[in-house]
Amino acid sequence: MTQQKSVTVLGSTGSVGGNTLDLVGRSPDRYRVAAVTAHRDVEGLAAQIERFRPDFAVIADASLYGALKERVGGGATELAAGPDALVEAGRRRSDWVMAAIVGAAGLAPTMAAVERGAAVALANKECLVCAGDLMMQAARSAGAKILPADSEHNAIFQVLEERNRSGLEKIILTASGGPFRDWTSDRMAAVTPKQAVNHPNWDMGAKISVDSATMMNKGLEIIEAHHLFDLPETLIDVVVHPQSIIHSMVQYADGSVLAQLGSPDMRVPIAHTLGWPDRIHAPANRLDFTDIAALTFEAPDETRFPALRLAREALTAGGNAPSVLNAANEVAVASFLEGRIGFLDIAALVERVLTETPPTEIGTLDDAVASDLEGRARALEALESFSSPRVAAAP
Repeated sequence: MTQQKSVTVLGSTGSVGGNTLDLVGRSPDRYRVAAVTAHRDVEGLAAQIERFRPDFAVIADASLYGALKERVGGGATELAAGPDALVEAGRRRSDWVMAAIVGAAGLAPTMAAVERGAAVALANKECLVCAGDLMMQAARSAGAKILPADSEHNAIFQVLEERNRSGLEKIILTASGGPFRDWTSDRMAAVTPKQAVNHPNWDMGAKISVDSATMMNKGLEIIEAHHLFDLPETLIDVVVHPQSIIHSMVQYADGSVLAQLGSPDMRVPIAHTLGWPDRIHAPANRLDFTDIAALTFEAPDETRFPALRLAREALTAGGNAPSVLNAANEVAVASFLEGRIGFLDIAALVERVLTETPPTEIGTLDDAVASDLEGRARALEALESFSSPRVAAAP
């Protein structure tokens, strides 16, 4: 009989966290929830506490601690609130941790889990984009296992033959291309937030959907892949694959290309990390190859989608540049969704902030957080020079 695995979910009420607990709930004999955390979703967190009975639960917004305690207080679950409690959730003993807190707030709790040597499924982009060298060094020192939970990096993780690293030629990240891959720049200039959040394949939140539309998500994934797989930027390719069936590929010296395929369902890569090194059932649709009319591929257009170029430049520059890139992009996307700037202004704003921010080194998590804050501040300042497109904000 398989020994029960204890699970911590950092960011349990978000999309990734919800999908993780969906899988956990399907195998209660195999998994036990040790800790869960949420930002402000008291009702969502309370429902998870009532269902899974974790040892520890955290609401990050300390002002909502009273509401959470009133809702579920008195039970067996220990309740806590605030940033320090998030770190404590990462530090508390469990076998496996899903790191899904969005933004720089996820850095410290994820690092706490890594430093105690846990198996950490990584869904938070900031951990590697803003502090990749620190995070991977901590994992090596503590013997922690970093398990990529997003579909593209998980695909590479599944087909990368470590015993044949010397024969690796490159890895190939696939991108859907988003909803505007065939649009001209003139047409994209008039894109509305409602159009941008309508992803053709994946069910994602507004911010990630916009990142897919600008292809910034793929730029950030290049930076992540550099750290996860210890590869130079020159060995990381991107190819547009509109069907989102092949999630990424590895090319070897003998001409072989190994690919991981699956339906576009986040529960597939999450299940792989949750069960690792074994495989567990995931309720995703199975591929029927007789129903797949065609799998097509094309090169990304870095003129129409400059975010890819900006991400490569930030990775090459190193230091605080990737953190500034990410922070400026978050401000730009939020401003676009609010109707304050146009779609094409997103990359233009990020490029301006990158160009105007002095380079610094990232030696500690505090440095990474400071770079994130500086990037946001400079992006907010730069916003003043972009005229409002006067379009409706996203619903």
